[in-house]
Amino acid sequence: MAKVEVLSSELVVPADETPRGSIWLSNLDLAGRRGYTPTVYFFHPNTDPGFFSTDSMKDSLARALVAFYPLAGRLGLDGAGRVQVDCTGEGVVFVTARCDHYTLEELMNEFVPCGEMRDLLVPPTPAPNPPCALLFVQVTRLRCGGVVLGQAMHHSIVDARGAALFFETWASISRGGATGTPPVPPCFDHTLLAARPAATRTVLYDHPEYKPEPEPVDPVSASTYASAIITMTKAQVDALKARCAGASTFRAVVALAWQCVCRARALPFSAGTRLYSMVDMRARLDPPLPAGYFGNAVIRTSVTATVGEVVSSPVVHAARLVRAATSQGSEHARSLVDYLEGVDTMNLPRSGISRAHLRAISWMGMSLSEADFGWGAPAFMGPALMYYSGFVYVMNAPGKDGALAVVLSLEPETMPEFRKLFAHELARLEL
Repeated sequence: MAKVEVLSSELVVPADETPRGSIWLSNLDLAGRRGYTPTVYFFHPNTDPGFFSTDSMKDSLARALVAFYPLAGRLGLDGAGRVQVDCTGEGVVFVTARCDHYTLEELMNEFVPCGEMRDLLVPPTPAPNPPCALLFVQVTRLRCGGVVLGQAMHHSIVDARGAALFFETWASISRGGATGTPPVPPCFDHTLLAARPAATRTVLYDHPEYKPEPEPVDPVSASTYASAIITMTKAQVDALKARCAGASTFRAVVALAWQCVCRARALPFSAGTRLYSMVDMRARLDPPLPAGYFGNAVIRTSVTATVGEVVSSPVVHAARLVRAATSQGSEHARSLVDYLEGVDTMNLPRSGISRAHLRAISWMGMSLSEADFGWGAPAFMGPALMYYSGFVYVMNAPGKDGALAVVLSLEPETMPEFRKLFAHELARLEL
């Protein structure tokens, strides 16, 4: 088993004085998973003597934390016991490490999101409860001189798009393209997603995604999975979209994956299957949120069908079902926030989904070129860990214009059949 040698571990604080006080968190922040989101960025070796040097990375991180000062704080509680961010300026955990087991090429050939890779490339994190730190970073140098930048950011304070904005800002400062001013100013006003006053509070939808499933999820099987990264070429993506006329790339890819997952699981045609997704509401709200909103602005959505409907119909039909799960607008989001005002967010389902279901998330909006710290764009960026079986990310494939990476986790006994079916469908697209 590969091992990593930790060389240093310290706190990096903002380069200048930053505001103190607390930041209120919205119902969407509290309804998300209470934990850290680990991701990794892989970088090719570089002969520059300053390539990911400890001093330069700490300096640029400290300057990025001036604008993103809440990250240097701690998760806290207000007087009523509600979770908030305490802006203390205590800093983020910064670790340097060395792994002589892998070259970058070897690591990329072997890497899939899993517990072993997370433990190797991302710093260990504490229990995600107050008063915990909010960001942990690790720079790991490989045998060939390549570098992995691993990070774990607390999900209660920000979603994937907000986290990407921070790393794009840090990268911009590192490569000398900014003096500390973010490309997009962050907005920490989470009251923009507060529930409406009691007199006008309106719950128009059922919001089943925030209620326990009728079929209990086995926590042991939910955390036992096999994961895979499958690349779709631009030609395959284009051919699939042509079969799903009018569907977005994400919806077309998820539709095909959903069909193949249902087949691989050999589910009865009469069984119900639910496709869950996460929808970024920043631009969909009326009025829209600021582009730099730094918080959780995504909502869980879903659509249900029978397995027979999903697998026996053309893929365009499954794509239309996916559209139904991802087309919610402002009123749906406001209804959800009002609904969450009346429930105990600590008791919301977070442990996994039943075996018949799938959860799909788009990371296609994350620009790899913006994560260039001065030595080129990452060779790969993705999740370091999958949370449970039945999770799918759709991302842009690095260095391949128009290609996509499908990252997914399934039950270990299901994955071989899924890979076989998905590969067959991709081959058919090229006929």
